[in-house]
Amino acid sequence: MAELPPLNALRVFDVAGRHLNFRATAEELGVTQGAVAQQVRALEAHLGLPLFERLPKGLAFTASGRGYHARVAAAFADLRSATDILLPRPGKVTVSVTPTFAAKWLIPNLPDFAKDHPDIELRILATEKVSSFHSDGVDLAVRQGARPSGGSLDVVRLFRQQIVAVCAPALVQAETLPLSPACMARLPKLHDSYDLWPAFLRTIGVEDRSGGGLRLSPTTLTIDAALSGQGVALVSRFLVLRELQAGALVEASAQPMDAGKDFYLVRNRQVNRGPAADAAFRWFESRAEPTTG
Repeated sequence: MAELPPLNALRVFDVAGRHLNFRATAEELGVTQGAVAQQVRALEAHLGLPLFERLPKGLAFTASGRGYHARVAAAFADLRSATDILLPRPGKVTVSVTPTFAAKWLIPNLPDFAKDHPDIELRILATEKVSSFHSDGVDLAVRQGARPSGGSLDVVRLFRQQIVAVCAPALVQAETLPLSPACMARLPKLHDSYDLWPAFLRTIGVEDRSGGGLRLSPTTLTIDAALSGQGVALVSRFLVLRELQAGALVEASAQPMDAGKDFYLVRNRQVNRGPAADAAFRWFESRAEPTTG
């Protein structure tokens, strides 16, 4: 493995690459201009190639320097983000959700959260992986699947996973809603990573006659494709409730499918996150669908 350059030299290079000026870099870092130049020269010597062209009024990247800076800057951004997540701070709450839940439910509801809790900084960690309450610094999580179990967990079912077939009104303007099973079979399908179409078509007793369709991931992209009239998408009803109410989408089939894998709000009581996390938990809980069984 190649030996890593000195961390301080990389930090100076990161800042210098943003300013393309040694004087501005020195001012940001609180050191002398000569110290900045020395660190950059040391890094170039370590790598064995120039990173900047020295110009009369500043700096310009070499071809190698530009590409290297993009990677170094991204690495420092990841380090800052990881540190920010782990450091406890009053009023900061980190919630882990899937990208689709974030885009289609949480972000549209954030104005209500901000109105109810103006002093809480909500940090959204949108990821498909299961985040850790300990190592990822997560306060709350919304997880889809079987009900999470564990003696240290507080669990609330937020939304049932009721799958509906939706599309843009223009796609079915010549048809009568809800569509017949035969018409559903012919329409272009929008597929996501959950691949629910075979099971859905079995529930209405038909086979796919559309000849394929788009495959997109995450699910939020299938919703966007449905909105643009490219086909029919299978999604949880609560994720598209606003679009259905506004008429931007319509339910193509009268028969929803209960796919299990509901959406649950989870927190770990062994991780004491303070009053802000408690308030955020109660806010999410207040938005849960009424439990019917």
